[in-house]
Amino acid sequence: MKIRKILNNNAVIVIDEGEEKIAIGSGLGFDKQKNDVINQRKVEKLFVLKENEKLPQLLQRIPEEHFALTEEIIDYAEQRLNTGLNEHIRVQLADHISFAIEREQKGIQLKNALLREIKVLYRQEFEIGLWAIERIKTEIGVEMPVDEAAFIALYIHTMKIRGGDIHETVRQTTMVQTMVNRIRDYLNIAIDEADISYDRLVTHLQFALTRAKHHDSHVMDKDMFEMIKQKYDVSYQCAKQVADEASKSYGIQLPDEELGYITLHIERLRTHS
Repeated sequence: MKIRKILNNNAVIVIDEGEEKIAIGSGLGFDKQKNDVINQRKVEKLFVLKENEKLPQLLQRIPEEHFALTEEIIDYAEQRLNTGLNEHIRVQLADHISFAIEREQKGIQLKNALLREIKVLYRQEFEIGLWAIERIKTEIGVEMPVDEAAFIALYIHTMKIRGGDIHETVRQTTMVQTMVNRIRDYLNIAIDEADISYDRLVTHLQFALTRAKHHDSHVMDKDMFEMIKQKYDVSYQCAKQVADEASKSYGIQLPDEELGYITLHIERLRTHS
């Protein structure tokens, strides 16, 4: 394994089995030159260059400890979630974390408008985000706001195998937030985010949007649906308005079966507010 290019003290581009790869390890690039042979036992991470084309540029631009922290967060997330994470997005996460640390050091804090929804929809990922900002505090000495834990949670969710695209994740979470706000305004109530009814509503809305996207839905007996409409008229009219706005704003059609279930969740929220 010969060095092709030195990126920093802990990262080098090597030729391994005829292929360019990025090798990460403590001191791999220290006091080395091109064509030097590296000790493979010191290699902690190995990435195929053509699949991580932007990684060398990132490693030269951000502090080494920021990248090391990102790798630690990814390792922890894989253990907590018991699944592999898509390595193609690690560049985005490392870049985000490094930039977030720099912002915090300059006294610039960004609010996460989707904080409450992320805490409910991606509970495990959010807990990983909380762990991550604690590690940043311990290792870098920078205390991050809870909003940053939510940002990291979105990246972790997206990095899960089949986790999806982060823009789609943000879009769907924003849609859920808009629907909850519309329900709150329609009913003119204060929503208790700590109440289990809120959790159930947010989670159901997320799955309803996912099912609508894939043209799938709950099966509800028509007689049952009619009974729900009549018995919980206020909540049904609220659900219908939310569905109409989802159709106008996002082009998503929620079928009657979903409206029935959403009505039940709204009614539970309304009667417990």
